[in-house]
Amino acid sequence: MNKIKGRVWVFDDNVDTDQILPGYAMAEDFSGLGRYAMAGSKEPDFAARVNPGDIIAAGKNFGCGSSREQAPVALQAAGVSLIIAESFARIFRRNAINIGLPVLVADLRQYVQTGDGIEVDLVQGIVKINDREVVAQALSANVLATINAGGLINRVRQEIGVSNG
Repeated sequence: MNKIKGRVWVFDDNVDTDQILPGYAMAEDFSGLGRYAMAGSKEPDFAARVNPGDIIAAGKNFGCGSSREQAPVALQAAGVSLIIAESFARIFRRNAINIGLPVLVADLRQYVQTGDGIEVDLVQGIVKINDREVVAQALSANVLATINAGGLINRVRQEIGVSNG
């Protein structure tokens, strides 16, 4: 999964984990978290409107707030294939990578609107938007290996020769 194409959802700075996954959804089983994705944000009906493969483009400090690991799980379960932000809260970024959800650092908001299509090369860090190329911070080989394995647990299982079944 080194290239991703999708439709963009644009969000502002400081989207916190309460916006990504409101506290009332925390009792939900992981398999049902997708239906609450972004319910506390400016797009409360996001989960009903997102399509598999859609991409989030956001500003600074995406995923700030609590360290709730369910926040990236909810986005992935809703169908989000990639998050591109100007910056990420460190724990959110790590949690996303650990579940196999790619996160790239770049500020795309001046180039896109919600609904635009983009294509992203994760290896090169190149984002193609509306006949324009934006260079994002490329993923390290280690992060890319974790993403391609489907997350950290799957990667470790592959490395030690244990079945992911």
